[in-house]
Amino acid sequence: MRMYVQSRTLGPPTDAGLCRQIDDASFAHGSRVLLHVKFGRMAPQPWSKRASLGLLATATATLGCAGLGEYVWADALPETPTNVADEYRLAPGDMISVRVFNQESMSGRARIRPDGRVTIPFVNDIPAAGHTTQDLARNIQDQLHDFIKQPVVTVSLEEVGQAQLSVLGEVTRPGVYPLERSQGVLRALAAAGGLTEFAHKDRIFVVRPGAPKRIRFSLERLSTPGSRSALFRLQTDDVVLVQ
Repeated sequence: MRMYVQSRTLGPPTDAGLCRQIDDASFAHGSRVLLHVKFGRMAPQPWSKRASLGLLATATATLGCAGLGEYVWADALPETPTNVADEYRLAPGDMISVRVFNQESMSGRARIRPDGRVTIPFVNDIPAAGHTTQDLARNIQDQLHDFIKQPVVTVSLEEVGQAQLSVLGEVTRPGVYPLERSQGVLRALAAAGGLTEFAHKDRIFVVRPGAPKRIRFSLERLSTPGSRSALFRLQTDDVVLVQ
């Protein structure tokens, strides 16, 4: 993440706290800003106290508020092309049928495991999640060339698995919810009853299995049509966490 250096003048510390003030001011375009902090109008204070406040604020801006951990803003993620007519891609929990022409012993039904793989006779484990049925059929055909001359494989989707995600933290009804295809973060928050009165509207995170950092959102950007936050799509086993 890039680091910028800026000089900001803040008003007197508010009821929300110095940490909240600094955190709100210390980001630009999804990147951490190293602030040289000054305070505007304040009640008369000894010079030493004003200097201490500035030092504390600068340190807070540099390190961030405790508990946020490493993250990347959703609007800073690389843009991904979207296609409303995109074919369905297999996911863990889906039941598929694999038919090998004239090879009944190699044909059958199988459910995609949580690790995204499926077990096929002679081929053993092969990645399936994230592929279309046509892609998977071609991959299986390639694997069977060592056993069958010119194999012909057909893969069809028989049953869509029930995908789930968790919504935790400062929401009205934390819990595990069904995940619909192409569901966004805002809809997941709505299913959980929305934010509580104690929630920070700019501390909404998605924790994705295998991702090195959490993905951070603000309610304002989630509610902005066309923003990358609004277009972000959840995946099975994602965790939405509101602080």
